[in-house]
Amino acid sequence: MKKVTLLLASLAFTTAAFAQTTPTTEVKVRDNGTEKVVTKTGKTNVGQALDNTADAAGNVAKKAGHALKRGARKTGHAVKHTSQKVSHKAKVSTSKMEEKSE
Repeated sequence: MKKVTLLLASLAFTTAAFAQTTPTTEVKVRDNGTEKVVTKTGKTNVGQALDNTADAAGNVAKKAGHALKRGARKTGHAVKHTSQKVSHKAKVSTSKMEEKSE
């Protein structure tokens, strides 16, 4: 559930940031009747912040996935090592019991 929410949030932020990349031209009429043409290009501060947030969310997800994978590997190794130790102890104790009973 968290992954789906994170994915949807990053997708929404990314699309909002891309929507602001087209240049816009505005014509402002001043009080004295003259016109001023204003062209806006690039991302606004809000668009850039959304883009940065989406990138940060992706980085966090990647780091979390790496940590989970590494933890799973370490746990698997520990379980394997422990089971081998237990198996060896069982074999040793069984052989000792057989020696005593003979």
